[in-house]
Parts: sequence; structure tokens; C-alpha cells
Amino acid sequence: MASVSGANIWITGASSGIGRALALQLAEAGNTVFASGRNEAALAGLCAQNPQRLVALACDVSDDNGMEEAGRRLRSMTDSLDMVILNAGTCEYVDNAELDNALFRRVFAVNLFGVVNTLTVAKPLLQKAQRRGHIVGIGSLSTVVGLPRAEAYGASKAAMQYLLDSLRVDLAHEKIDVTVVRPGFVETPMTAANDFPMPFAMDAERAATIILRGIAGRQRVVEFPLRLSWSLKLAALCSGLWYRVAAPRLNRANKL
Repeated sequence: MASVSGANIWITGASSGIGRALALQLAEAGNTVFASGRNEAALAGLCAQNPQRLVALACDVSDDNGMEEAGRRLRSMTDSLDMVILNAGTCEYVDNAELDNALFRRVFAVNLFGVVNTLTVAKPLLQKAQRRGHIVGIGSLSTVVGLPRAEAYGASKAAMQYLLDSLRVDLAHEKIDVTVVRPGFVETPMTAANDFPMPFAMDAERAATIILRGIAGRQRVVEFPLRLSWSLKLAALCSGLWYRVAAPRLNRANKL
């Protein structure tokens, strides 16, 4: 259960998976949660579970004009935010190292530019918070080392992480903290489409509990599961072996 309470929190990508689990747990802990996503029916179902604490704010983070309108609607409902959780994300894999510009643009539109759009709306509201503001970005352990087929997804998450790391420096004087969350495999509708083994996968509710513990402690980085995190960091330290021997064995093209 989250120890964050009495806060105004905006969560993107809240209609399913990690975002949905975070919204429910934060609402149960006594926070007002503005839940965003593209699926209005799913958002309505989510907010019906705790209508006193959950408020639907349907939007597409990749739509620049749509996010301006979402910002106007959000400001009509609250004068300030204590926290924004940048959870909206998408994943498309690259097959046979064929670099499709359209694929990369779709992934970056959500995972990077969607974050910029959300922060453009959220930052002025975070600056008005009575308590210390908090930006939380849901990244990925895929940024630790290069992984097969993850060129677009991993690159977009690495760019998002760098953006947030830089903001941590530039916003320190404004009393806004930044947390980067780097999960491994979490069982969500997005990962359900994966056609490969997902070591140490966990359900979204468990992942949300770990994330909220880190948020409550204002941790700079939250990583889990530790076994996968340590394994990938070891691979990064032994990068020669990783890229020459281990990683190629994970590439299914090399198994044909």
C-alpha cells in the first residue's frame, strides 16, 4: 500500500497495466488521482471503482493539440499537482534490423514526445503545489544494455531517462524531485503480445506496490526485479562478452 496520501496526482497510461494498478492503489491511500488514457470506456470502468478519488481525463499523450485541450480540462479541475506519473508507453519490435522510420516515429511519439507533452502541462501545476513536487517516469531495464529487436523501444526509453535526469538538475531549485522507474517484465496487455520468454515477470499489482514504495521514499531510481537488474548490469560491465557471445544467442534470427 502506498504511503503517499492527500496528494493530487496525474497518471498517464492509466487505463490498463501498471498505470491502472498505480491509480487504484493511490486512490485507496487517500489521494485524488487524475487518470489519463486513450480508452475512455476503460477509464470509466477504472474510475467507477473509486469515484470519490479517481477522475477520468481521457487524452492521447502523442497528440500535441489534444494535450493542450487536456491541460485546459485538468486546470479546470485542480489548481495544482503534487505528482505526475509518466506511465503512458508503447512498444514495437524491429525485425531483421530493418529500421522503419514510421515505426520509430510511432514509438518515440508516445515514449518521448508524449512525456514532453505531459510535462508541458504538468510543470506549471507542480510549481503551485503546497508540498514538494514529484515527477515520476516509467522507464525500462532495457536501457541497461542493447537487446535484440529493441532498437526503437530501448532508444525511446533511454531518451526519456536522459530527459528526466537533466530535468532533475534543472528543477532542483524549484523543489521538484524526479524519480526514474526501470522495471523489468511486467504482465500487462502490452507485454502479453511478446513472443519470447520474460524472465522474472511479475503482475502489475506487485509492480505498482514496489514503485509506490520507491516514490514514497523519493528515490532517484527504482529498479526491479533485482535479479534481472543485477544480471543486466553485469552484462554491461562485461560488454565484450555480452555483445559477442550472450546477446547474439538471444536473437532469434541467429537460431534459424
